Amino acid sequence: MKNLKLKLISLFLSLFVVASVSFAQIPDEIVVSIQSGNDTGLANFFNENVELFVQTHDDIYSKSQAQQIVAEFFKSNKPKQFSILHQGGPEAARYAVGSLTTNTGTFRVYILLKKKNNNSYIHQLRIEKQG
Repeated sequence: MKNLKLKLISLFLSLFVVASVSFAQIPDEIVVSIQSGNDTGLANFFNENVELFVQTHDDIYSKSQAQQIVAEFFKSNKPKQFSILHQGGPEAARYAVGSLTTNTGTFRVYILLKKKNNNSYIHQLRIEKQG
């Protein structure tokens, strides 16, 4: 009986570890970059072209154009707090939904990351005003 309990506990822990590894989260550097308004840190994760929706900008932009737009947004809307509300998806295409509080209000942030050459890149970024 004791041996059976140990095997069940071992099996449960093994499944937990496998589930944790297979459900990778959005990199912390992305969260910290948004929270601190660091456009350069965020742009390090941009794909060569990024589908971007930020205020009046809604198009596919090059990495450098997207960084300039995000820098402009952070300059006009100084971040105070950012938190991930929900995230998921397979390793190859992860997403996150977050809430960004700035000096001008609260924004909903949507991030889509896709894996390319063993690295995750932001393919889509949406920052939409709430309320």
